[in-house]
Amino acid sequence: MRKRATTRPGRAMTASPTIEATHGEEPQGAAPAPVQLGRLGETIAYNLRLAQNASFQAFSALTGDLGLRPGWYALLQLIGDNPGVSQTGLSLATSRDKSTLTPLLGELERRRLIRREPDPLDRRGRRISLTEEGRAKLALLADCAARHDARLNAMFAPEQQRQLVSLLKTLTESLTTDTPSPDPGADEE
Repeated sequence: MRKRATTRPGRAMTASPTIEATHGEEPQGAAPAPVQLGRLGETIAYNLRLAQNASFQAFSALTGDLGLRPGWYALLQLIGDNPGVSQTGLSLATSRDKSTLTPLLGELERRRLIRREPDPLDRRGRRISLTEEGRAKLALLADCAARHDARLNAMFAPEQQRQLVSLLKTLTESLTTDTPSPDPGADEE
């Protein structure tokens, strides 16, 4: 089980001791040494990723054995709210490119949760809508999402919630419109 990184006054940010990454062999039964996060512990990107992972894990705990991944909820909700949405429209709404969205839609279609039909106005296009089974799964997931959002909202005062959402929207808009080209001199991972 992963826990969020913690900061103690006067100390560098470290990963929680429950994160099982260590600096060598630990004696039998000894708690693993915490991983020093160093610069990562103070970066927006790393903390955003930790928050996303924690949120997905908490949401997954609520969905239990529904057999759906947390990321599918947003797709089903958008399709349910926009019956007949085009794949291009869905791609824009989720910030997913066609190469990542198409396999997800294929999986949802194989599970009989969505239906893709030819677009009568564009021979190459497809219109996506929920099936009856998809609407039923969405209702279950929407209940889980409401409980998850209530838990998240309880962590912040209303003004903090608005500020956090506003900051996240600013981050998303800035990164999607101002994406710099890769630095040719940068090391690749």
